[in-house]
Amino acid sequence: MALLFMSSAWDNDTWLNRTRALDAAIDLRGWPEVGDAQDIRYAMVWKPPAGELAKLPNLQVIFSLGAGVDHIFQDPALPDCPVVRTVDNNLTMRMSEYVVLHVLMHHRQVRRYGAQQGSKIWQGHAQAGADEVRVGVLGMGVLGSDAAAKLAIMGFQVAGWSNSRKSVDGVESFAGQPELKAFLNRTDILVALLPLTPYTKGFINRHLLRELARDGQGAGPILINTGRGGVQVEADILAALEAGELEAATLDVFETEPLPEASALWTHPRVTVTPHNSADSDPRALCGSVLEQIRRFEAGEPLENLVDRERSY
Repeated sequence: MALLFMSSAWDNDTWLNRTRALDAAIDLRGWPEVGDAQDIRYAMVWKPPAGELAKLPNLQVIFSLGAGVDHIFQDPALPDCPVVRTVDNNLTMRMSEYVVLHVLMHHRQVRRYGAQQGSKIWQGHAQAGADEVRVGVLGMGVLGSDAAAKLAIMGFQVAGWSNSRKSVDGVESFAGQPELKAFLNRTDILVALLPLTPYTKGFINRHLLRELARDGQGAGPILINTGRGGVQVEADILAALEAGELEAATLDVFETEPLPEASALWTHPRVTVTPHNSADSDPRALCGSVLEQIRRFEAGEPLENLVDRERSY
């Protein structure tokens, strides 16, 4: 039995060394040096090159080394075996840190005061309390639910929307297309943590942004997208900013990554850009999760966090 690390984006040595430190006895290989492909039963991957997984005839399980799995399903030759998404406390914690940070940054007008500091302006501005601000989390999976719960602890009025109704303490639940409009209409700060599926591609568009609340304590609605870049239409976000339909945005993910130098998002005064690092994958934590799943599978126990191929998440 061999485990293969395969990525077109990450350094092999870091991941192989961290995995071997956790289990020195495992037969671990790093693509493209796969050795005898028939030995490989498990693959842990991030953005695997198209067609490469199909070259492993005895592959039994594919593990995604990140919260998203769309990078796997883009492969037209994807083998018909279970795909497991990463659910790890370390990754969840990192995502919630990022969401809370940027909600607070917008809420407490940090960029406004930063601009004043640059011009040596000593001036305060009216500040609403967290309990007067309505945050909506779009996508209530593991990451979205945890972020929503932490925002609720901070005192914000938090609601979550997802395809199926979720129950999180302190968080109002909206579910399905019939309740989407009501969810958006009560939201001052929209946090997007949607997976990328055929249904969610381009989901955050001009029409959706126009449904956000206009009667909040701030100057206008705010968007924070830390889910998947394909969920947003960047031209619509820019148009909404220019039209006053959106006050500001924090974007960690983009339609094309790295974000092209020509993108107007880089220099827009009301856009915060981060390089898809809201919840960087920690090799130590994620490799440990993969090894534990393999142990369970070899012992005849069911895999956890299986991806539904019909829904692509």
